[in-house]
Amino acid sequence: MVQSRGILLILALVAAGACAEPDQATQTPAGTPTAEQATPEGAPAAVSETPEDSAIFERTVAWVRESGSDTLGIGELTAAIGQRFVGAPYTPGLLEVPQTEQLVVNLREFDCVTYVEQMLAIARSVAAGEPTYARFKDELRHIRYRGGELTGYPSRLHYFSEWISDNDAKGVVENITRSLGGVRDTTGIDFMTQHTESYRQLADSVNLQAIREKEAELSAFPRFAVPEAAIGNVAEGIRNGDVIAATSTLPGLDIAHTGLALWVDGRLHLMHAPLVGSVVEISEVPLAQRIQRIEAQDGIMVARPQAPEGAAR
Repeated sequence: MVQSRGILLILALVAAGACAEPDQATQTPAGTPTAEQATPEGAPAAVSETPEDSAIFERTVAWVRESGSDTLGIGELTAAIGQRFVGAPYTPGLLEVPQTEQLVVNLREFDCVTYVEQMLAIARSVAAGEPTYARFKDELRHIRYRGGELTGYPSRLHYFSEWISDNDAKGVVENITRSLGGVRDTTGIDFMTQHTESYRQLADSVNLQAIREKEAELSAFPRFAVPEAAIGNVAEGIRNGDVIAATSTLPGLDIAHTGLALWVDGRLHLMHAPLVGSVVEISEVPLAQRIQRIEAQDGIMVARPQAPEGAAR
């Protein structure tokens, strides 16, 4: 059962890419609102990272090679890598650095979106035959930002339905929701601009206007979702490593939570970074049952990872 206490702040984090679960309250990252300064033209965007992140990447790549997982297709590879990080800490607000927008790399802890993005970025660097930390960061930037270009806070794919459509256009994933029987969702998207107090970057009028314009565009863009009652019927069409996005019942918000599909003993589960449990986990119950239990979620969108250009598989 969803608790009303703190739900707006929780789902504000969801829209910002933090993905808190609906049964506990959490606070929006603190920070003094300041106008964002654009990165000078031609200059590389700053990266927020630690030496441990590159070390974790190298250990992961070594395991991929030793286990023979580098022979897997991109979806199975993404799922295999994702299982390596089960038990890693959940931490909200990881992308909300106090400086100007930066590429945040953090393989030590995750929220639901950064978990999906980074597992996919590692898999794509391996599948491309270039499993280097530099290629991983390039893949992560390509996945996380509209058109693959980091040009400030508004360029981040804040709403996950756009994350799916943008990455579909870039060839990173294929949106298979409609082919699974998805139905048209006509609800508008405006959560961020209706709750500006939860987003310090929206104190900048330029950011606010850019997000408002994007929300209007997304509200008019057709999107589809598989209703919760139909998930069990279409589960066989979902594969390991498919990106699962749980649709939200909260007004103005498209997606409440994200994760990766994983088949366990013949049943479809969700591998994800939830607040409940506070670590990356494989859901105890099958995906369909999990969605039906959570009042704030009422369906799913599904996106299938695609191999990078030039990959052998």
